[in-house]
Amino acid sequence: MKIIIINGPNLNLLGKREPEIYGTTSFEEYFESLKGQFPNVDLHYFQSNIEGELIDKIHAVGFSFNAILLNAGGYTHTSVAISDAIAGVPTPTLEVHISNIYKREEFRHKSIISKECVGMISGLGLKGYALGISYFLPV
Repeated sequence: MKIIIINGPNLNLLGKREPEIYGTTSFEEYFESLKGQFPNVDLHYFQSNIEGELIDKIHAVGFSFNAILLNAGGYTHTSVAISDAIAGVPTPTLEVHISNIYKREEFRHKSIISKECVGMISGLGLKGYALGISYFLPV
């Protein structure tokens, strides 16, 4: 099982940015714990603040990986191009958000990418990524 986590803009600041929302753990630290939790999964991680790089990564892995966990950050609410990239590859994508987007500003309540994803996990903190990986594992 080959799964990639793709994080979008500002998620490189996890552990420093708005700790009351996002906590104090960096994603790199959390990713190491995920690899320990799922030793039989070939886990990969990519983060970029640049929309085109996120699209390029979806294209690069979307024909060879078993699953994508995507936290598109602010692009969730604005990027038709990322939505189209998800639609253009056969690898299933699960949308993940650390915070509950429905408890935040009104503009965050609409996800442009959701219609191309198999589902969404929102508001469960970093644990949402582990739940997302578990979703794709055979029962």
